[in-house]
Formats: sequence, structure tokens, C-alpha cells
Amino acid sequence: MKSVVADHRYRVLCLRIVPTAGSPIYLTDHPRALVMGGHTYLSTAGYEFTGYAATSGFSPASIDIEGIAGASGVTRAAVGSGLFDGARCYVFATSWASPVEDEEPITAGIFGKSTLLDDRFQIGGVSLVDALNQSVGQTYGAQCPKAFCGQEYGGCMASLAANTVTGTLTSVSSASVFTDSARAEADDTFGAGTIQFTSGPNAGLKPLEIKSFAAGVITTFEPFYYLPVVGNSYSMVRGCRKRLSDCQARWNGASTYSNVENFGGFPYIPTGSTYATVGQQ
Repeated sequence: MKSVVADHRYRVLCLRIVPTAGSPIYLTDHPRALVMGGHTYLSTAGYEFTGYAATSGFSPASIDIEGIAGASGVTRAAVGSGLFDGARCYVFATSWASPVEDEEPITAGIFGKSTLLDDRFQIGGVSLVDALNQSVGQTYGAQCPKAFCGQEYGGCMASLAANTVTGTLTSVSSASVFTDSARAEADDTFGAGTIQFTSGPNAGLKPLEIKSFAAGVITTFEPFYYLPVVGNSYSMVRGCRKRLSDCQARWNGASTYSNVENFGGFPYIPTGSTYATVGQQ
């Protein structure tokens, strides 16, 4: 049973989207914007809730939203660059006469892959209860499974600030290959790291993983949505190839240090073909 139910006479639905990067987006199906919790929930112009389904069992509820790219703060660039892939979403009901944020929770979920169809977008997702359908457990392997610079309990614990640099582009070859000639770090320093633009047309879009770094030339796995421009500023995080050698010479701002005590890989476990071999005299 729900502890609070919105007044059925003035009931409206509201949606809060929290992307993996950038600011949250607030939407409502009321004809006018509603202010609650210090946030302005924009009216339904340009989008609509296209479906919500739930059961009384433990199967996850489905959530769907579609609309016009560029309306209600959901831009074409943000959808096309995958900013909403994996975003958290919270649907709740409230009264338009006296709106209260999260008054009657409907569902909380995670968006899947967002799709652009001409100038329209479609995003589907499932509720957080879907986590009960996921297989859990630790997998042992030579590579470290931890997120680089993760500060959670038992995490990597490398300093994110010490491993983050900023700069500006000096030349651009394509949307995925560009150069900062001022970068003097050794080759592959930023390989498997991330880069995010803080100015220019790609500012605010999600960071992309770096495929390679050599002599100031940065190559990403995916192209940025807009072609970067010379002079665009960026923020870049050093990479980690998840090897033991990476932890043995970890960067710490002004010097290197050993982070082996936080290494999560198991490089010395024998392979199946080794431990399954019949012993010989």
C-alpha cells in the first residue's frame, strides 16, 4: 500500500531524469510548468509519456517516453551522444493545485538505449526492481575490475583530481581525432581514459573513452556529436589498462607511487588448461 496518494481531482504525472553527466531534466504532463522542491517541472510541450506498465509480481515495470528533439530540454545532441543512455528516471504523481515533489512515487527506473528518428527521440527503460533479475558475483581474472579513481569502499582509491588535466585543442583532424601540442605526457598516458569538452559545441555532452594517446594526438573510440574546433577547452582523465604494472607506477600529481594494495586483479591464477592437467611423475 502507498503511504501517500495524490488528490485524484488534480492529479498530474511528473518525470525527473538524472543523466550520467550533466544537469537533471524535469517534466510534467500538466499544461503549465510546476515549481516544487526548488525545481521547475516543464509542461508537456514537445514530449509525452507513451507508456508505463507494471505488475504485482517482481517483473520489472517498463517506462517509455518520446518527443521532439530540442523541446523540454532534451536536445538532439544530448540524445545522439548517448547522454541519456543509462540515466536514472523517477516518475511520481502529485496535485497541480499544491504540487509536492515525489508525493506519490510511481516508479524509479533506468533508461536503456535512446534512439533518434529524424527530429524525434524515443527512450525506453525498466524499473530498478530489474536489478533482482541480474546475475551477481565476482569474476576472477588478470585485469582489475575496479573503476579507476573509484573512492567507494574497497575501490581503486587513486586521486581523481591528481589524474585529471585540462587543455585546449591546437588542431582537429576529425570528430574522433584531435591534437593538443602542449601535452608532453608519455604515449598511452591517457589511453583508456576519458575526455570531455568544457567549451565549444560539445560542451556538456558525456565524456568519451580514449582509444589512444601519442605525442599529443588524442583518438577516441566514438566520434563526438559535433566536430570539435581549434581552441575548444577540455578536461581529460588519465587512463588505466587494468594491469598490475599500472598500479605499480600510478600517477599522484607530482610523482608516481605504488597502488598495488588496491589492485583487484589476479594475474597469477593458473588457466584452466594448467590446473586441469593430469600430473606426471
